[in-house]
Amino acid sequence: MRLDRFLSETTELTRSLAKKALHRGDVSVDGEVVKNPATQVGEASRVTWNDEPLALVGLRYLLLHKPAGVECTARRTLYPRAIDLVDLPKAERLQTVGRLDVDTTGLVLLTDDGQWSHRVTSPKHRRGKVYRVTLAEPLEGEALARAVEAFAEGVMLDGEEKPTRSAELAMREPTVAELTLYEGKYHQVKRMFAAVGHHVVALHRESIGPLALGDLPEGEWRELTAEEIAAF
Repeated sequence: MRLDRFLSETTELTRSLAKKALHRGDVSVDGEVVKNPATQVGEASRVTWNDEPLALVGLRYLLLHKPAGVECTARRTLYPRAIDLVDLPKAERLQTVGRLDVDTTGLVLLTDDGQWSHRVTSPKHRRGKVYRVTLAEPLEGEALARAVEAFAEGVMLDGEEKPTRSAELAMREPTVAELTLYEGKYHQVKRMFAAVGHHVVALHRESIGPLALGDLPEGEWRELTAEEIAAF
């Protein structure tokens, strides 16, 4: 890796500012001042900037309990972003694995490993995502039976060319449903319930595959274990 890129990867310096730091003699490699931005450095290289050791940020895998009012986006909007809740170097490199709507709470995964993210989100791997869905009106009796059957068979949503994949619906309370999806279409949960005549007033994701929120407080995050990463 070029030295100027290494500096931009490990500090807050842009590539242009990294080159200026190099020209000032602020950077040393293996104990010697280096000014050439094209100098190649590897994993074994000891790089310092103003006598401070630098190290590349490796791949990160995080689980976040997203509050309402937080967006799963990289660009800045009127709302805080999920990555704004993560106190890590170069947090802006993290991407959410799939998305939750701004008013939806619950489990969000973040990573800078694109291949791992794809394995988690790809429908062909059938990673069940469990949602707690609060409805405006009770869903029970024959209406519930029809909804269970419709969700299992697949629902044709407006603007879609194919029906949804088979999903599992159960009721915890008359107005609180548990829905397990194996895909992630735009506003899918709300659209599916609207298709059977019910309005969603609150939505919370509890788990993705083997990963669950557990007792992680809202707004907090943790790193995944090696076993949890390998599960995908």
